[in-house]
Amino acid sequence: MFSIVASTTRAWIAAAALLMASTWQPLHAAEPIRIGLSVALTGGVAANGKQVLLAMQVWRDDVNANGGLLGRPVELVFYDDQSNPAVIPGIYTKLIEVDKVDLTVGPYATNMIVPAILTVKQHNYLTIGFFGVAANREIHYQRYFSMLPAGPDPMIAFSQGFFELALGQNPRPQTVAISGADAEFSKVSTQGARINAQKAGLKIVYDKSYPPNTSDFGPVIRAIQSTNPDIVYNASYPPDTVGMIRAAHEVDLKTRMFGGNMVGLLATVFKTQLGPLLNGIVSTADTFIPGPHFDFPGVKEVMQKYQARAAREGVDPLGYNYVPYSYAGMQMLAEAVNAIKSLDQSRLADHMHTHTFRTVAGEVAFGPDGEWAKPRLLVSQFQNVVGNDLDQFRDFKKQVIIGPAQYKSGNFIYPYEAAKH
Repeated sequence: MFSIVASTTRAWIAAAALLMASTWQPLHAAEPIRIGLSVALTGGVAANGKQVLLAMQVWRDDVNANGGLLGRPVELVFYDDQSNPAVIPGIYTKLIEVDKVDLTVGPYATNMIVPAILTVKQHNYLTIGFFGVAANREIHYQRYFSMLPAGPDPMIAFSQGFFELALGQNPRPQTVAISGADAEFSKVSTQGARINAQKAGLKIVYDKSYPPNTSDFGPVIRAIQSTNPDIVYNASYPPDTVGMIRAAHEVDLKTRMFGGNMVGLLATVFKTQLGPLLNGIVSTADTFIPGPHFDFPGVKEVMQKYQARAAREGVDPLGYNYVPYSYAGMQMLAEAVNAIKSLDQSRLADHMHTHTFRTVAGEVAFGPDGEWAKPRLLVSQFQNVVGNDLDQFRDFKKQVIIGPAQYKSGNFIYPYEAAKH
């Protein structure tokens, strides 16, 4: 009899298990929501692109641990764009037409974002560009959103603080040299510098671009030096940021102020490479500093998760600028999806245009062309950097915030020569 009861019990358990399997679907058995993107994992801007991707992966793991989106797990589908704008249309076409992703985000960097906007527009997809300067200024695509705190006019934002700072010095500068690569990001930034220089009444004595693949910046610095400018503004991606600063020291550039929208200054690897060569450089590219002014709900936890993974994966160990905004961009997308309970591209865009989001990067609302309604850029100067060790860059004691006033942590050292040593 015992064998009959045991057999019956086993049969009942098996039947119950089968019934449960047919009526209860765990999260990870559901069809995933696939979010596609292109990101630079090799090439000139890879040091920053890797931070963007890792921050998104931290977000993906967080959202999946909390039930996913619409009861479905989230999957990131990404391709390395090699920091090359030419491959972007093909990548986003593949993501949408072949991979059949539900949503798109990215890419990272102005040069890559512009061709991406054109491609997603053809498919009526929404996208969030990461750290693109005025990328939508000519396209005006209503389903594009910028994850960059430059405000409604980013073209002038990244040089405005530079020129305002210069005009407050004694003696007041009279002339300026403007330089940048012959590529989308630098063109936009240098055009803004021209506008701000003209508003300031400064005479532009040098205004030339160099090829994006330039490796020897000595001739560029010598040409700038020959015009004897009072201040020098440069807009550059990481390779030319490093090249321009090294060349300035080799040539012994004589000017009262040197810096600009130099993106290479955002990556720890380039800070440690340059070390004391950074002293005196003014950066207008910073968007985030760890501290009370930027202590938004959840940001410490995100940074801790990122930094723990970055140490294992060989990515930028600090991630101060890129990580909060990359995570926050995904937060906003998720909030919009949950709010409308749909993946409809049009309704998502409408929601994002009409709502304010509270994120780990602070409060975000969008204005025209998907730019931030309010700017929140920083101006900083490297001071008293010694050696090439990493720890000196963990806080901003060596990279002093000199503007705007509400974020100021130290005084501007002027002229450049006085801060170099």
